[in-house]
Amino acid sequence: MNLELTGLVLLGLLLVFLAGGLWVGLALTAVASVGIVLFTPAPLGPVMSQTYWSAVSGWSLAPLPLFIWMGEILFRTRLSEQIFAGLAPWLERVPGRLLHVNVIGSALFAGVSGSSAATAATLGRMSIPELRRRGYPDRLIFGSLAGSGTLGLLIPPSIMLIIYGVSAEVSIARLFIAGLLPGLMLVALFMGYLVVWALLHPHSLPSAPQQVALGERLYASAKLLPLFALIIGVIGSIYTGIATPTESAALGVVGALLIAALSKSLNWGNFRDSLAGAARTTAMIGFILAGSTLLTKTMAYTGIPTAMATAISSLHLSTYALLAVLLVVFILMGMFLDGISMIVLTSAILLPMIQAAHIDLLWFGIFVVIVVEMAQITPPVGFNLFVLQGLSGRDSLKIARDALAFFLVMIVAVVLLVVFPQIAIWLPAHMLH
Repeated sequence: MNLELTGLVLLGLLLVFLAGGLWVGLALTAVASVGIVLFTPAPLGPVMSQTYWSAVSGWSLAPLPLFIWMGEILFRTRLSEQIFAGLAPWLERVPGRLLHVNVIGSALFAGVSGSSAATAATLGRMSIPELRRRGYPDRLIFGSLAGSGTLGLLIPPSIMLIIYGVSAEVSIARLFIAGLLPGLMLVALFMGYLVVWALLHPHSLPSAPQQVALGERLYASAKLLPLFALIIGVIGSIYTGIATPTESAALGVVGALLIAALSKSLNWGNFRDSLAGAARTTAMIGFILAGSTLLTKTMAYTGIPTAMATAISSLHLSTYALLAVLLVVFILMGMFLDGISMIVLTSAILLPMIQAAHIDLLWFGIFVVIVVEMAQITPPVGFNLFVLQGLSGRDSLKIARDALAFFLVMIVAVVLLVVFPQIAIWLPAHMLH
């Protein structure tokens, strides 16, 4: 059977399994197994056992469960209340006012959670009722929450960057550093959009309250000190080279437990729930990674990735044209798959192609994660949409419509990243040698 037909059979099987509701990890394993049995001479049993073990036993994955646990602990504390109370007094006179709390608060929480869904849920619990009570329009409340909640995927410690680093064999520490400036760029773009919208619609937001005295603002900001300390401890230890990502993750867990204890929101119940939540998420990601690695091995045996890379190379697409095609493909995939699945599903085919096009894998990781962020707010399968729907009861399609402007802002961010690649690669080049 020729390679084109083999690829179509495997793709068709995968779509059938996913459309049937089969778990992504099981679907990947099933397709890989069929591919090995039907299209390669390799023995299924030894290949599967060796591949599964190597996929989940690598030391590079060690930070993953720890960062997930850290986010789970903070998710169950009063951190969101502290973020809102600490930021609100400083933003009342900025155009867009308290809507910026969603953006800055998401960026701060992303710096210690690594999860998009946890970021959106944690901030949403506090800001949705508070902003509604003050008269802010739902369109901007949910749009800013859905859009800025995606920062949890990019601002380190990012679970998605760990997944990409393992799949592409790129240094996770370098990826974390590379994600910082693009993450701050997105924060600036989101806030810039809110400022412009507020200036164009001056009567659509509630009137500004009386100016808060400087002393009161400083007192409110003191509530952010534990969060800043945790961010500096976790991210700073990686940036300065004092700790590896695994060591910084362990430091983050200890810090999160201290914050939870000091805020008097740590008890046996939420401690147990945080462990269970971290175990479930880690097991899910591990299963997907193992199935993806097996499918990658199957594809390598068939020779499909090499053939596709050769075929695309023969088209002589420019780098910009190739990235434009990949952007469209990822946006379409994001309508039906979660971010982790998108990365692990495409690694086997895309990475040889990217290397053949002489695109920096470190830079490409940031490009992919921003595009995957966009997938978090695209229907019908947008995790942030489901999170906010669960918090508010608002229809997920309405939330997707609310987030459309922020989706377009992320496209602007992708264009800036392509035109100015130094946004991603300058910092790691100067901080790690």
